[in-house]
Amino acid sequence: MRGNFCLEKMKNRVVVTGLGIISPLGNDVNSTWGGIKEGKSGIDKLTTFDASQFTCRIAGEVKGFDPFLYNITTKDLKRMDKFVQ
Repeated sequence: MRGNFCLEKMKNRVVVTGLGIISPLGNDVNSTWGGIKEGKSGIDKLTTFDASQFTCRIAGEVKGFDPFLYNITTKDLKRMDKFVQ
C-alpha cells in the first residue's frame, strides 16, 4: 500500500511557465544573465542611505526597481521593507 502511494506521487509533473529575477545585476532575466556571463559584480557603494557611520559601505543593492510595474500598491509599499519589495 505504501509503495503505491509513492509511485502515484512521483507521476505528478511540474511545468515552469516563466522566469523572472530582480537582482543587483539587473531587474530582468536578460540583464542579470548578461552580467553573470560578463563576470560583473552587483556589489557597489551604498546609495540608498548615508553609510558613512558604518565600517562597511558596500552592498548588493537593487537599483532602478519600480514596484508599480509589479502591481504593488502604495498601501502595500508602506507595509513592506525594501528587502520584500
